[in-house]
Amino acid sequence: MSAKVMNSAPRIVVGVDGSPSSRAALRWAVRHAAVTGGTVDAVIAWQLPMLLESYSWAPMGAEEAVDFEAEAKQTIEAVIGEEEEPADQHLITRHVVNGHPAQVLLDAVSRADLLIVGSRGHGAFAEALLGSVGQYCVHHAHCPVLIIRGEAAQAAA
Repeated sequence: MSAKVMNSAPRIVVGVDGSPSSRAALRWAVRHAAVTGGTVDAVIAWQLPMLLESYSWAPMGAEEAVDFEAEAKQTIEAVIGEEEEPADQHLITRHVVNGHPAQVLLDAVSRADLLIVGSRGHGAFAEALLGSVGQYCVHHAHCPVLIIRGEAAQAAA
C-alpha cells in the first residue's frame, strides 16, 4: 500500500441518493471540506432494473418510459441545490455513474481520503437479507468510511 501525499487537499467522496441520511452525509462532507481545505465528489449511481439488464427482451417502451440517468442527474442536482450554501459551491463536483451503488462508490474512492455514506437504518435483520451499500463499503474501501445514521440525519437537519 502506498503512502498518501499529506500536503494535498483532502478528497472526500459522498454517496447521494436523495434520502435524508444522504443529505446529512452531503452536509457533513461539505462542512469537513470547508474546514480542511478539501473537495467533495458527490456521487449518485444509477442502473437499469434487473429485468431490463438481464434479459434480452423487455416490455415495449420500458427503457424509454423512465430515463434512469436523467432521473439520477435530476436527483443529485436537486439535493445539492437544496443543501449547499452559496459559499461552498466551488467545493462540490457532481458525478452520475451507471452501476451498482457500492461498486460505484468503491471505484470513486480509489484516490480519496474519506468516503461518507448515509445509512437508511433498516436494522440488522433487513441488512442481513438485503445487504447494505454502507456495510459493503466499510469492508472493502481503501480509505476511512463515515456512516451517517438515520438519527444523525434527523439531528443534522
